[in-house]
Amino acid sequence: MREGKLVCAAALLALCGWTSLSAQENVRWLHSDLLPVSHVNDTTVSYVVRTDQIYAAGMDTLPQIVFWRTVMNLPPDSGLISMQGERRIYAKWSTAEWDKLGEAKQLAYRDSIRAVHQIPDSVKIFFTAGKSDFYNANGVIADIHKGVPIFIGENVDPFYAQAILLIESPGKVRKSNAGAVGSFQLMSGVARSMGLKVNKKVDERKDFEKSAWAAAKLIRTTCVPQVKAMLLEHGIEPDSTSLWFRLLVLHTYHAGSGNVAAALNVIKPTTGGIWLIQKLWVTKAASFGNASQNYSQLAVSAMIEMDQALRKDQMITLPPESNGRN
Repeated sequence: MREGKLVCAAALLALCGWTSLSAQENVRWLHSDLLPVSHVNDTTVSYVVRTDQIYAAGMDTLPQIVFWRTVMNLPPDSGLISMQGERRIYAKWSTAEWDKLGEAKQLAYRDSIRAVHQIPDSVKIFFTAGKSDFYNANGVIADIHKGVPIFIGENVDPFYAQAILLIESPGKVRKSNAGAVGSFQLMSGVARSMGLKVNKKVDERKDFEKSAWAAAKLIRTTCVPQVKAMLLEHGIEPDSTSLWFRLLVLHTYHAGSGNVAAALNVIKPTTGGIWLIQKLWVTKAASFGNASQNYSQLAVSAMIEMDQALRKDQMITLPPESNGRN
């Protein structure tokens, strides 16, 4: 079964080589959310996933998204002082100057922020260094273009491929502190359970196509069914095409269903919606903590940054009637 799936995905990849206009036209309709982009006066076309729902939901205006977009554009020699949860920005510091303060003075400064803005002691004040050296939305377009047909070949919403590639390991093969490897940051045990070889001699997580295939399979066979089951437990009808459902699946991909379920049990939702995602951003339960809360914030922020990068580099979306031609 695995070899057959890889052959199917490989055929889709070949189709996305843009070797002919007919290939472009065919791929265009593999998924309704695919959006062709091309440089002005350039016939080369890449495909990304539409982000309309983000703006329709007003997520681009939320303080958490504004915060992370600022971080994504800030060099690592600078950082932001912000509050837990809301992520309101209070100050910008040189990273070197902040480090020079030492723990005692940093604590005193945080206390002064709390006093001025009447922030409870239970709410943490963070210093977050800029991450412009890590996030590279424009540099991920090529990987999105490669990953999308693999996810479609597995009958998985390509939104997930785009979101994961934009935030997990943008344009690079990395290894996290927890041991996750590759463009889709799979743990060894998860990768093996999805059919990849991971041992002392071989690590197929480093192979983009195989890693994408395993991530897609994980989402299709595990994450999406688990999210649907969790929602039904709370009497909520799943809506797999809605943005809030997609973001909930991303949280499950990152934190695991047990931790997301624990957070939902704290929230006790009776309806779905973006409000539920915003509530997750400020909810702690089991091992669902700060990194878990941040995950969909990063995904939404990175997608907006991708849109900005496309505009900045004069890449344009092709109208439906153009069929891949300028």
